[in-house]
Amino acid sequence: MLNSELAAQLRLAFDDDRDADTFLMRLDRYGPELVASLRAVYGDRTEDLLDTLIPVLLHAFHTRPADLRRLDEARLLRPDWLQGPDVVGYVAYTDRFAGTLRGVGEHLDYLQGLGVTYLHLMPLLRPRDGENDGGYAVQDYRAVRDDLGTMDDLSALARDLRGRGISLVLDLVLNHVAQEHEWAARARAGDPAYRDYFYLYPDRTQPDAFERTLPEVFPDFAPGNFTWNGDAQAWVWTTFNTYQWDLNWSNPAVFREFVDIILHLANRGVEVFRLDAIAFIWKRLGTDSQNQPEVHWLTRALRACARIVAPAVAFKAEAIVAPADLIHYLGTGDHHGRVSDMAYHNSLMVQIWSSLASRDVRLMTAALRAFPPKPTNTTWGMYVRCHDDIGWAISDADAARVGVNGAGHRHFLSDFYSGEFPGSFARGLVFQYNPQTGDRRISGSGASLAGLEAALDAGNPTWTEHAVRRILLSHAVILGFGGVPLLYMGDELAMLNDYTYADTPEHAADNRWVHRPRMDWPSAGAVQADPSTPAAQVNAGLRHLIEVRKTLPHLHASVESEALDSPDPCVLLLRRDHPAGRFLGVYNFSEHRIQFPSYALRDHVGEFALDHLTGSGFSLYRPTITLDPFRALWLTPTHMTI
Repeated sequence: MLNSELAAQLRLAFDDDRDADTFLMRLDRYGPELVASLRAVYGDRTEDLLDTLIPVLLHAFHTRPADLRRLDEARLLRPDWLQGPDVVGYVAYTDRFAGTLRGVGEHLDYLQGLGVTYLHLMPLLRPRDGENDGGYAVQDYRAVRDDLGTMDDLSALARDLRGRGISLVLDLVLNHVAQEHEWAARARAGDPAYRDYFYLYPDRTQPDAFERTLPEVFPDFAPGNFTWNGDAQAWVWTTFNTYQWDLNWSNPAVFREFVDIILHLANRGVEVFRLDAIAFIWKRLGTDSQNQPEVHWLTRALRACARIVAPAVAFKAEAIVAPADLIHYLGTGDHHGRVSDMAYHNSLMVQIWSSLASRDVRLMTAALRAFPPKPTNTTWGMYVRCHDDIGWAISDADAARVGVNGAGHRHFLSDFYSGEFPGSFARGLVFQYNPQTGDRRISGSGASLAGLEAALDAGNPTWTEHAVRRILLSHAVILGFGGVPLLYMGDELAMLNDYTYADTPEHAADNRWVHRPRMDWPSAGAVQADPSTPAAQVNAGLRHLIEVRKTLPHLHASVESEALDSPDPCVLLLRRDHPAGRFLGVYNFSEHRIQFPSYALRDHVGEFALDHLTGSGFSLYRPTITLDPFRALWLTPTHMTI
């Protein structure tokens, strides 16, 4: 990208030769990638876009705080900072965790004590008033929600987190803005420049053509994909809700705006951006307008801009899509390892719940084995629960591999986790039933879905013990998988469904708020006093899992977990081949005590193995080993004799 003339011109923008050298070296490194990515999307409009983009990069570089520049240099020296086994994530709503941003700062001892190094605060940029899709209808990307604090509070919190080795993670909504956003207001007022920021159609001709192949995201309360707006005198593309206007990323000005937003927030201390609804940002007639090739070119271009100005920043793709599509968000072919640094492993979460319900891991094994390998410089984000519903993303092809009917199994899971299936331990709610497809997603907290709510209501100690073990087993899987385990706020205390969500008018129509309770700080304080409670048992178990994880280099995310065939359908085997040695995760997904054949372990870890979770050794020359209900083992070979 750089020639001597351009380099000389850019050097004039700097007072310090060292700063000039840094910027120009980064531009020389990532500039060609930026130009190629933009040209793949914008063609002959690329040069004009670059003319307006370079000043944005220069301004952000000049205004980047000194401590963040030091972080940039540290991350350049350790590019795998997001991949180590010491990385543990925590996900929370600011107001529900601590009231305000300053309140979060008062609970950093708690987070640090839990072992957290990555804090994702759910949408906190200023949303529209009233219904706002949980904060994902952003009205102003440069302001914090009024009741949470100010941008200065956000910067102060980020600085305090950095001081404790905790990275701040924020959502960046890329596909749409609130209809009250300044861009949308100018579009409604007739400004042609801003009308081109959106998809506006004077009649139904184009919307009807697109609708022929577009799915509905929220068929219950936001059917269709277009909304008539009288002020704009146009049909507006609104994939998610009528008040969320989809952005037109085919307009280079939209790309430039988001580069400016990303770098502004990065300079406020945001270290990881969760790229919300990234799969939807490019529209193409005759398709479902998801996962289009331009999405990956655009993400790669955004990443190149961030690398030039703020290389400490990482991207996490929120792409809840099929595995064959998901891998592209981490990079394949020419994009290999050059798109997002991290992506959600939604399939792992779905398969955990599927296996708990069926007591059968064969489908999970088949699904995990079908995943293409990811780039070694990227990482998965794994989770047992999140803020969202559970959609049963189980493919017919994976189901067929193990002789299961995909549609029938998805129906079973919806029945099971809504509590309709006979003998179900779960307490969940059906979310967004689609009568045309039969699709029923599920809302519910991890503990309620794992059976704790039903067990406590029944006063059944055995059921309670099983529920606690299910919760810990599920977290053992994500903590032992390799990548960034993401703990959802309250799961470390086995918090149950919060049915009072219906008392809040703007939440009443969205039952996902049943698993978005306020943090139970009294319970958090009491877990040490009474270790017999389910909350205390889960909390102690999770803390132990995290402590052990941090000692195991085998869990570095550059290495993938390989699902192995298991001689028992209840037992999941996950192997990791790391230079430090082999690691074998063994997980009993049933409430039964299993006599598991030793050869199935001996073939991978030898005659003697150490279980790092208990510190116990196993002699695997014996015919079987005993796996207690919901038992997890983290095994490595050892030369010790038993």
